[in-house]
Amino acid sequence: MAIKDGNKSQEVRPNGKGLRSIILMAALLSLLVVGCSSNGASQYNLTMPESVDDGLTVGTLDEVNIDAFLIAEAAEGIEGGRYGEVHSLLIYKDGKLVAEEYFSGHDYQWDGPNFHGAVINWDRDAKHIIHSAGKSVTSACIGIAIDEGFIESVDQSIFDYLPDHQHLNVAGKDQITIEHLLTMSSGLEWDEWGTSYASEENDVVALWVDCDDPIACILEKPLVSEPGTSFTYSGGNMIVLGEIIKNATGMDIEAFSADYLFKPMGIEPVEWSWINDDVLYAGGDQKMTSREMLKFGVTYLNQGVWDGQQIVSSQWVEHSATPYAGPGNSWFNSFLRPIPPGNSVWGQRGYSYSWWTHQFTESGEEMPGYWAGGWGGQYIIVFPEQNAVVVFTGGNYTSAPTGFKILTSYILPAFQ
Repeated sequence: MAIKDGNKSQEVRPNGKGLRSIILMAALLSLLVVGCSSNGASQYNLTMPESVDDGLTVGTLDEVNIDAFLIAEAAEGIEGGRYGEVHSLLIYKDGKLVAEEYFSGHDYQWDGPNFHGAVINWDRDAKHIIHSAGKSVTSACIGIAIDEGFIESVDQSIFDYLPDHQHLNVAGKDQITIEHLLTMSSGLEWDEWGTSYASEENDVVALWVDCDDPIACILEKPLVSEPGTSFTYSGGNMIVLGEIIKNATGMDIEAFSADYLFKPMGIEPVEWSWINDDVLYAGGDQKMTSREMLKFGVTYLNQGVWDGQQIVSSQWVEHSATPYAGPGNSWFNSFLRPIPPGNSVWGQRGYSYSWWTHQFTESGEEMPGYWAGGWGGQYIIVFPEQNAVVVFTGGNYTSAPTGFKILTSYILPAFQ
């Protein structure tokens, strides 16, 4: 394994001591290469992250005591297609971006085969759709709106901020709070995991094809459980949060996030998706570079602070990192069923303010982490005790995401 500094390389030439010496040296080097390969050492060349004017400090894996050979093995497996389509892998630790690898793969296309569009050589400047990892961005916007006084608290009824939909405040739905939307516990009927995202029968897809008023289509759903007592993953919950932002602040969430979240972090306005001319899709699908995703994660790692500025409160970050238990129950931190299309149940996962949580263990050491997760392998994973953030992007839309296999097989052991 070698580490290249950007695009720099050095050329070594024979010193003229004779062909016989060169042949002998070549034979010895061949034996060494075979020996290294047999011992599992990777031949992948890691590239040191480049320092650019984006507020991220760069460094080397050795500087933060990460095993570079394990990271190289992970990258080699990704490049070889062992993990399907992984488009980027970034590691930030102890204040430095120390690993930044990009790979070729398909852009997202909803009506393409396997949801794949054109093949792209992903790089630092390429915008990647982050799918449901953007739910955590919506959550941050709610936290900021509370910090700024636009919203009073998470305990308010959602109908305090839905003036155009008061006719749907029936049958106990006034008990649904902003916190219930954030924690996927609104109690409203919703089926997003039971059918493919290519099907119009999927409740979130149906908003684009069957609804003139997406907010009404969400709120018209029957209340099938008491708010706060049952987990149902719902992009609809997040869309309503986007509408609450609009009504509370007078700005749609795309504009609000640009001014209050991304601009202070030195990120250009991020493109969001719209369901129609009036309703923005706040359930994800923003387009961001991998470094922009990382900066968002680093802000949470630093208790809501980016470059000395408090972007979102430390209390909001704490809520985002702690599994929500609900009133008198613990089902949010339990073994969850497999998530279509094909994600395996790899352990206990909790859910918080639109972030997933998990207690990882490596070599007997507990490593609590929480992450923004999106379909196809989009992850922003925060490890507070390791002072680290890991970012993946990918295109595994019809197969099991592989980021956590890479994480637990290579990255976490490399932290030791």
